[in-house]
Amino acid sequence: MNVELVHIHKSFGVVHANNDISISIKSGVIQGILGENGAGKSTLMKVLSGFIQADSGDILLDGKAVRINTPSDAIRHGIGMLHQDPLDFPPMKIVDNMLIGHDGGLFPNRREVSKSLKELQAQFGFNLDPETYVDSLTVGERQQLEILRLLWLGARVLILDEPTTGISASQKEKLFETLKKLAEQGMVIIFVSHKLEDVEGLCHKIAVFRQGSLVGETAPPYNTDNLVEMMFGKVISLDEKTRLENCEPAMEISNLSIEDNRIQIRNANLTVNCGEVIGLAGMEGSGQRQFLRALAGLMRPVGGDLRLSGKRLTGKPYHSFQDAGISYVPASRMEEGLIPGLSITEHFILSEDQSGFFIDREKAVTISRERINTFNIKGEPVTRVEALSGGNQQRALLAMLRTPLRLLLLEHPTRGLDIESSIWIWSQLKDRCKQKTCIVFISADLEEVLHYSDRILVFYNGKVSQPLDAAATTVDQLGQLIGGKGFQC
Repeated sequence: MNVELVHIHKSFGVVHANNDISISIKSGVIQGILGENGAGKSTLMKVLSGFIQADSGDILLDGKAVRINTPSDAIRHGIGMLHQDPLDFPPMKIVDNMLIGHDGGLFPNRREVSKSLKELQAQFGFNLDPETYVDSLTVGERQQLEILRLLWLGARVLILDEPTTGISASQKEKLFETLKKLAEQGMVIIFVSHKLEDVEGLCHKIAVFRQGSLVGETAPPYNTDNLVEMMFGKVISLDEKTRLENCEPAMEISNLSIEDNRIQIRNANLTVNCGEVIGLAGMEGSGQRQFLRALAGLMRPVGGDLRLSGKRLTGKPYHSFQDAGISYVPASRMEEGLIPGLSITEHFILSEDQSGFFIDREKAVTISRERINTFNIKGEPVTRVEALSGGNQQRALLAMLRTPLRLLLLEHPTRGLDIESSIWIWSQLKDRCKQKTCIVFISADLEEVLHYSDRILVFYNGKVSQPLDAAATTVDQLGQLIGGKGFQC
């Protein structure tokens, strides 16, 4: 199936999200859609997949104009979209999730569905048990389920929005292998991303978006500097790593043991110096998240000792950790970090220590404007946080942090962000380090872990490695350790 989008316009208020976009994709092509956060990529894909309607313009499939007003319309025309957060139902089994969107009457034949699932996944080497509950799957397995569901529903055009966010290197390799097979079968694959290495390594051609417009298209061999300049209108480079010398220990972790219903960590030891950055690497579910939450006071250890600047925090409540100068920034911005329905200003009010019963609204708006300017948040004081892009939500979270801090804990601080936003986030974090804040962060991006960390802890099935010197470690070495090869506690 050949796909054409012709003169697509879409506005949200005064924001022109798609400004006269025209693009043509032939059958069997993996089309990359590249651009920074807020460039208009996802908006265009939601128009094609029926989640929103364009203000004007046409969609042509094999040269014929079609009307797509809903996701059901899109599926009927053979178009399916895999969102950054898969649209599944975690409390239900895989086989029941397969039936979402299926016109099979009130009593579908679950046995036939299970059989179809097994036959379909055999083509790609997937191994999903139809009777497994979705909430036990990894992000990569949930993606596999969604791909199988869309194929089973008859999709011939597959749209993937930031599909490598939150999955491991091996899961990404499996995903790319699957997409190449689908393209060989004549499907159109539309791969939306802000990650240069992903689109360069996978796509037959790349369309670059900036500020709602299609800047241009390019084909292999790709020039990375040229793509970056097309995305941002300028060349962007990483800052050099800086490290404070002769700093005293800030946090001391002795024989820390943590357990929940999925993982056990035994006798972890670490001393973190002020101004130091510690990266936590490992396959999803290896224990690094539980470790970080224990350092934040959100999970109580079953043994060991945790001290900050000599003060014992083991067993104390979360607020004691906050009072000691520890802040935690979660990966799920809208589930744990921010409150949907509240404005930027209201979030800043909540993050301040309040004196008295009444809020000075005028002062709050003034503070909000100052922080919006300082942190370059694209929004107004009255803007609700759910209306912000992922990068601007992360900036808002950083703007809410107290000063000074002794320890800053972050889960995937740049997940889903474009290069420019990621570099800006880390520039702010490094400024914190210069103020002697120590940082411990989790990332699935090995390049990020190596570039920004002073030392690295690798997690493997609940085991914690000795600290590694990031400067003396390569991506290949780190990848092998994460997979358990040569792993030593």
